[in-house]
Amino acid sequence: MTNLTKYLHQQMDKEAGIQHTHHRTKIVATVGPACDTYEKLLDLVRAGVNVFRLNFSHGSHEDKAQIIEHIRNINSTEPYNIAILGDLQGPKLRVGEIENNYLPLAIGDILTFTNTKCIGNLEKIYVSYPNLADDVKVGNIIMIDDGKIEVKVVDITKEKDVKVQVTLGGVLSSKKGINLPDTKISLPALTEKDLIDLEFIIEQKLDWVALSFVRSVKDIVILRNKLDEKKSKTKIIAKIEKPEALVNIRDIILESDAIMIARGDLGVELPVEQVPLIQRELIRKCIHRAKPVIVATQMMESMIDRTKPNRSEITDVANAVLEGADAVMLSGETAAGNHPTLVVETMCKIIRQVEQTEYRYNREEDLKPLSHSPSFLSDAVCYNACKISKDLNANALVGMTQSGYTAFMLSSYRPESPVYIFTKERSLVNQLSLSWGVRAFFYNEEESLDNIVTDQINILKQRGFLQTGDVVVNTGSTPIHLHLPTNVIKVTKVD
Repeated sequence: MTNLTKYLHQQMDKEAGIQHTHHRTKIVATVGPACDTYEKLLDLVRAGVNVFRLNFSHGSHEDKAQIIEHIRNINSTEPYNIAILGDLQGPKLRVGEIENNYLPLAIGDILTFTNTKCIGNLEKIYVSYPNLADDVKVGNIIMIDDGKIEVKVVDITKEKDVKVQVTLGGVLSSKKGINLPDTKISLPALTEKDLIDLEFIIEQKLDWVALSFVRSVKDIVILRNKLDEKKSKTKIIAKIEKPEALVNIRDIILESDAIMIARGDLGVELPVEQVPLIQRELIRKCIHRAKPVIVATQMMESMIDRTKPNRSEITDVANAVLEGADAVMLSGETAAGNHPTLVVETMCKIIRQVEQTEYRYNREEDLKPLSHSPSFLSDAVCYNACKISKDLNANALVGMTQSGYTAFMLSSYRPESPVYIFTKERSLVNQLSLSWGVRAFFYNEEESLDNIVTDQINILKQRGFLQTGDVVVNTGSTPIHLHLPTNVIKVTKVD
């Protein structure tokens, strides 16, 4: 208990800090011009944000370094552990500049896509994909601007230009994205830009890095090797937005540290009616593997301009909570919207309303430990700790972890008792802000299991999370100095 007083002095909660205990489904918010100052970021945190996303498709490293500094200042001076997620652009395909930024396209128009840079018009349009002519085939569909415009390949010339015919017209403007739902693209998951951005992410020691357009487990392995080479503790999020990823989803989930369901590109690459069931199935698979899962894209997009969301958006957020997502994400709503704080407050209200109902998302009945798992023994301990906490109506379920695994496992059972995780790995304290229901604390004492349990209860009691008479279920491992997987459950009534 030598550091307990100092720890409590540094970590004592202010009243505003309790806000994050009120919603177990976490909120990820994208940082942009609408919220990139210290004051605006702090407003978002107080409104309920747990993770800030930095989108490396936009902005400079200098700008992002300033934002990172702001977030870390918030963590050091306020009662929060906010994680930072760096989202790599990946092989995003786009058209180039368009003449007057306005090109009406009618059904039947013939266009030429070229790799030679030019100002786009009805004659030629530059596409930022050098392998386009090699990868596409006649008859393939190409979608532009999230599917608002659709063209079909009619010819591939000797000069490596691709001629297409408009099948769904609209107005094309500069730098709009391209999707190739019928084509397996040959670009690597990590582009030259991504490698430069990854160096920055590693140098800045960001908590999470999201890999865009994942197609196979090899993409994750390549990124993992890059992180391991630098001895980085940054954890990997695989963004699921390509049909190929769904074919390889089991291996991708196992190799990744978390999953993001990026419904924007996924809904363009696949028939839109398939997306809701894909979302539900991906959440289920991630929970079964104790991997955090984020539901992303257009969750409350109407609030970019409006002060209230559409009813369908309210239902969308609520369904993600009901399905068991660890986190829901805001993109343009906070990055470029008119009401970034209001949208977070609104999302937080929706989450809390769903979580306060009679609905029970506890998964202990259908998530039994798997006997063939290499972590079966510790999985069984975590499972039964959750079951005991439910039987006792415990006021706290407490875990200890060095790798994060115990935290992810306890969280995956979606227990009704609040989950508090103690760890000696400082990087995990913020990383666990992505996990459902988890609140993490730095703690590095190793005297004895009894002393550790007493310390943990005292810390939670001092911070207002426990009071005399409360019941606590602790998990841990013994002997302490061996740092074994979780092998102990202890039940305590708070004095």
